[in-house]
Amino acid sequence: MKSYGAAVLAAGKAFGSLLGALMLQSPGASVAAALPCPQDQSLSYVNDVDPRAPMSVHIIKVKRSATDVLFCTTSGKGNVLGMDNVAEQIKTVPADLGQVVAAINGDFYYKTKGYEGRPRDVQIRRGEVISSPSGHTSFWIDPRGQPQMTNISSLFRVVWPDGKTTPIGLNQYRTNDAAVLFTAAVGTSTRAGGGLEYILEPAAAKGPWLPLRAGQVYEARVREVNNAGNSPLGPRTMVLSVGPKLAPALAPLAPGALVKVITETFPDLSGVDAAIGGGPALVHAGKIMQWKDPVQVRHPRTAIGWNDDDILLVVVDGRQLDVSIGMTLPELAQYMLKLGCKEAMNFDGGGSTTLWAFGAVKNSPSEGQERPASNALVVLKKKPGVQPKTPAQ
Repeated sequence: MKSYGAAVLAAGKAFGSLLGALMLQSPGASVAAALPCPQDQSLSYVNDVDPRAPMSVHIIKVKRSATDVLFCTTSGKGNVLGMDNVAEQIKTVPADLGQVVAAINGDFYYKTKGYEGRPRDVQIRRGEVISSPSGHTSFWIDPRGQPQMTNISSLFRVVWPDGKTTPIGLNQYRTNDAAVLFTAAVGTSTRAGGGLEYILEPAAAKGPWLPLRAGQVYEARVREVNNAGNSPLGPRTMVLSVGPKLAPALAPLAPGALVKVITETFPDLSGVDAAIGGGPALVHAGKIMQWKDPVQVRHPRTAIGWNDDDILLVVVDGRQLDVSIGMTLPELAQYMLKLGCKEAMNFDGGGSTTLWAFGAVKNSPSEGQERPASNALVVLKKKPGVQPKTPAQ
């Protein structure tokens, strides 16, 4: 009996030559199965199927000129970092934002005990920054309504009373030689042990405070010092946790001390309502990206891309010889280019790959059912009277 791996290899060789031919056609030229769903001028769905590969790709197309569409991100556990299915995550989107019409799984994630589902890179959820950048390719909608994609660098730092600065992470596992800022987005407590934890409150009645936003300077007062770790978190407090190896190098603070928390990034994400990490970039300025050691294994894939007219959410089914064997990253980049994308990037794939649209999961998850994801990118039809920041031409 032919093993699954051998079957995939044989199918993959056939698919490689077939894909080249398919790329010369327009998407859907093989078999375009448009499943029943609400179609309008601003948003559409198609399932591009070719049984010869086999290959099955699901595409949501959003018109950038639409004034009634907006993007947001969700977390695995509603207002708290964690893991859940995309279909469950979309239920946490506030009803006053509008009707959820489509969603795809988002970033890769950590499995660290106590911080399971923390996104690998930056996430901004309805204006609140809940995870800090780590240098991978990320997607966001800028304050002018333009989609953007690039690697984002964190300039998050704390300024101590003596003027010295220390880089800080956000809502993540804190190592012994680092400092991490925690907000209630991580849960009810920091779950960090050892070192020093400074419970922070606003230094003045006026000025920026929670929810935390990118590109801000927060003036904070130390309300309490905790040397036992695992400090509680609330809606009006932040906790600055300093590891036991780093703490001796810093002047200790007493209650009442003033510090500044700075959430700068490069490029600047000030005023951004939705951002999500992923990577790598697939297409930039209309050209396929080049990788030193491209991943040549075919898997289920999730991606986003855009051109002057449309934003496209794309999911490729995979690991199913009777449905679709998936794509390599170079094949996915080529496919996004043939869809007309000038810019495109990859998201988490494999068992996480999910496209939910118009009330149901449209793709065929490789594990037979949805697998929990750390976050999702969501498309909404706004309610009348809501003025979103929509992608503009």
